[in-house]
Amino acid sequence: MALVSVASGYGQFGAVAALGDVAKALGHITHGATIAEQAGLSGTALGIGLAVIRLASLGALPLTGMADRLGRRATLLVTAAIGLGLTAVAALSPSYWFFVAIFALGRPLLSTTNALAQVNVAEQTGRADRSKAVALVTAGYGVGAGLTAIIHSLWQHAVGFRILFASALVPLVLLVVVRRFVEESDRYVTTSNLSLLHEVPVLGVVASGLRRRLGVVAAVTFFIAVIAGPATSFVFLYAENVVRQSGVLTAAMVVAAGAAGLGGLLAGRYLADRLGRRPSIVLGVAMLSGFSVLTYSGSGGLLFAGYVLGVLGGSVLAPGLGAFVNELFPTSVRASVAGWCVAASVIGAVVGLLSFGELVDVGNSFSFAAGVIFLPAFLPALLCFAAPETKGREPEQLASAGAPGQLGAGPP
Repeated sequence: MALVSVASGYGQFGAVAALGDVAKALGHITHGATIAEQAGLSGTALGIGLAVIRLASLGALPLTGMADRLGRRATLLVTAAIGLGLTAVAALSPSYWFFVAIFALGRPLLSTTNALAQVNVAEQTGRADRSKAVALVTAGYGVGAGLTAIIHSLWQHAVGFRILFASALVPLVLLVVVRRFVEESDRYVTTSNLSLLHEVPVLGVVASGLRRRLGVVAAVTFFIAVIAGPATSFVFLYAENVVRQSGVLTAAMVVAAGAAGLGGLLAGRYLADRLGRRPSIVLGVAMLSGFSVLTYSGSGGLLFAGYVLGVLGGSVLAPGLGAFVNELFPTSVRASVAGWCVAASVIGAVVGLLSFGELVDVGNSFSFAAGVIFLPAFLPALLCFAAPETKGREPEQLASAGAPGQLGAGPP
C-alpha cells in the first residue's frame, strides 16, 4: 500500500511542483512589479486553475463508494493506473487551460487511490498498529510527491514540466509490478461474505445515527484543506517566480521537509496512541496553520523554515486523523465515508485557493493572503472533540454506538 501511495503522490503532486514552470512556459512572464508579471499568470488565474483541479476530486466520492461494493483492491489499482496515465498525457499540454483540464481528469482517480490505501491498511491492522500503518502510507505519498519536487527543482532546465509529467509512466510500471502483492482487506472480505454491504448508490448511504460523526470529520477535513490547499499549491511557484530561490535550495528545502515529515509522522503516531487521536489532530492543525503563514512571510529564509515546519505539522496531524476517521465508522460504509472526506477536502481546498489567489491580487502580497486565510481556519479543528475518542478501541466497538439496525451501523 505504501508503494501504491508513492505512485499516487508522484502523479498527483506534479501539478504543484511544476506550477512555476507551467506558468512561465504557458503564460507571459516579464520583469514588472505585479504578481502576474513575475509569475507569468495572475494569482486569480492560478487560483482558478488549481481550484478546478481540486474541484474535480469531487469525482472521488462515487469512485471511493464503489470500493464498498467492488472491493478496495480492484478499485484502487484501476484508479491509480488511469490517473498516472492521464498525468503522462498532460506532458502534451499546448496551453495552461489544457493542462488544467487533463489534471482535472486525473485528480479524482489519484485521490481515490490515496483514500483507499489508507482505508485498506486501517482495515488490515489492529488498534495497536493502525496509526503506524496510516503513517507509513502517508509517508509513501510524501516520498512520491517529494521525488517530483526534487527532480523538478534540481533539473528544471533539463527536465521541464513536459518531461516531468511524462515520467509518470515510471510509477505506472511500478504499479504493474507491485499489484500482485496488494491484498483485499480481511474486514472487507468478511463483511462481503456476510452480505452486509449496501447495493445502493454511494450518495446518502450513511445511516442517520452516523451522520453526526460524518459531519464532524467532514467539517474538520474541510478547514484543514482551506489551509493546506493554498499553502502547498502555491509554494513552488512562490519560491521559483517570486522569491527567486535557486533550484538547488528548493531541492534542499524539500529534502529537509522530507526528514521533518518523517519525524512528524513518528511524533504524530506517538501522540495519537498516547494522548489520543483528537489532541494530536488539534496540535497538528495549529502547527500547519502557523507555519504556513511563516512560509509566505517574504524572505527566502522564512520560506525555507516555514515550509519545512509546515510539513512537520501536517505530518503530526496525519496519523491521528487517518486513524480517527477510519475507526469511527463500520466496514460497510468506510470507503464511502472516505469519499465524503475527499469531497469535503476538495471544497475546502477550492475555497482556500480561490480566496488566496484573489487576496494575493488585491493586496499584491502573499503574506497578506496567508494571514487572512490560514490563521482563522485553525479553530474549527476543535470540532473533533464533538466525536468520540477512538484511541485504544476497534472500529467494531465504535460501530455499535452508531445506529443499530440501520444501514452502515450493523455488524462490521
